[in-house]
Amino acid sequence: MAFPGEVTSGSELFGLSSEPFPESVSAVLTAPLAEEDIEIKPDGLLYLPEIKYRRILIRAFGPGGWGMVPRGPHTVNSANVSREYALFARGRFVAQARGEQDYFGQEKLPTASEGCKSNAIVRCCKDLGIGSELWDPVFIKEYKKKHCDQVYGVHGTNGQRKLLWRKKGRTLDYPFREEQKK
Repeated sequence: MAFPGEVTSGSELFGLSSEPFPESVSAVLTAPLAEEDIEIKPDGLLYLPEIKYRRILIRAFGPGGWGMVPRGPHTVNSANVSREYALFARGRFVAQARGEQDYFGQEKLPTASEGCKSNAIVRCCKDLGIGSELWDPVFIKEYKKKHCDQVYGVHGTNGQRKLLWRKKGRTLDYPFREEQKK
């Protein structure tokens, strides 16, 4: 049984794995990330902001040389929107992934829909090798050691104390503030 929007016939997969992209394209896609572009979430998860993925795709394929194609309707519930997308580059199917985004209130649905697409871009780019070091445990450990600190944060409204990650030289984001050392 096919999911809504799922690729089910070979004709939709034109060019899939027929040949690698040219070396010049591959070099852009698999280049190590600039360490200053990598961010860390308070829970310690390393990530690359979505706009950086777009810029890498544009450098590799040029403006208009790649695109995200919706593969079915949005799935919407009371707090989350998701949608399947396929990434095409130079007219070839590259990857397919479901993007998702939480939202709070119907008026935020259009913004959540765009966030859903951005999430799908990030997931599809894994198949091109973009940012693969972000899933490498050795890289993660070394990056955190060199560029990040774990500090205690205090929640601004309820006073809850929590151990959080941040990049060195930065402050915690709202609603947390860094606990002052005594």
